Amino acid sequence: MTKNNVMLVTGCGGMLGEAVYNFFKDKCKVFATDIDINEKWLSYLDVNSVSSLKKTCDKIKPNFIIHLVALTDLEYCESNPEKAYQINTWGVYNVVAEAHKRKIPLVCMSTAGVFDGLKGKYKEDDLPNPISIYGKSKYLSELIACSYEKAIVIRAGWMIGGGPKKDKKFVNKIIQKINAGNEEIAVVNDKFGSPSYTYDLVKVMYFLLKNKKYGLFHGCCGGSCNRLDIANQIISLMGMSDKIKIKIVDSKYFNKDYFAPRPVSENLINSKLNLIGVNLTRDWRDALKDYLGRFDWLSHK
Repeated sequence: MTKNNVMLVTGCGGMLGEAVYNFFKDKCKVFATDIDINEKWLSYLDVNSVSSLKKTCDKIKPNFIIHLVALTDLEYCESNPEKAYQINTWGVYNVVAEAHKRKIPLVCMSTAGVFDGLKGKYKEDDLPNPISIYGKSKYLSELIACSYEKAIVIRAGWMIGGGPKKDKKFVNKIIQKINAGNEEIAVVNDKFGSPSYTYDLVKVMYFLLKNKKYGLFHGCCGGSCNRLDIANQIISLMGMSDKIKIKIVDSKYFNKDYFAPRPVSENLINSKLNLIGVNLTRDWRDALKDYLGRFDWLSHK
């Protein structure tokens, strides 16, 4: 990868895209795209439009593609399965076809949600058995991407990153409750997983691209945890342990808002990265501490 190389990034307006753009912009020419133009460095691209995707690639002539487009809202996917498959599965098909035509490396993101959660921890060679529409749409996208010999598919766990403006996941939801003045926060203790830190994930992408390590990889932080562990750590790091009480509940407590089926365990092991002696992801506690220190969270009340 050189500074003259061109990298097309799709779906770059989200929480992972922020890290991808800022990491790769000094290593190559990044052409960052999304359907939501929320940054000045973004250009519009809908990967579900084959003609638009082709036109963009013909214009910029990419040497690499990082595909980040995804519908990650499990409830929306469950209620809108056609839309979920259209974006999460067929969008990948379109991008794979374009990469294959140009014989260029491609990175696609997948999820721990391809597993049913009945096993404690999952390696890359464990058999997926998704239980949600989101998980099924992403598993199909894995199969499509892995059919291309220059594809890198990275499964992420519970995503951490993006900052106050773009983080739509668990960490920012807890911080928003803290900023709203909640003295008690309900948190489940029956869901287990492995966080993935966006600023470490980009290092994994770079290593795999640079060394032409194609195939399926896990890219999560070290150490497993549950939602309660993460919430306790956030409250402690923000110095709010004496002011906020956590109400421990099970998942049924949130059934009305979070009705899509979720695996009990989404713990991933980076077995293939470990096998080649590469450790680019921190322990989740260190990653969370780094993340909270990167942004001014109190100014986004």
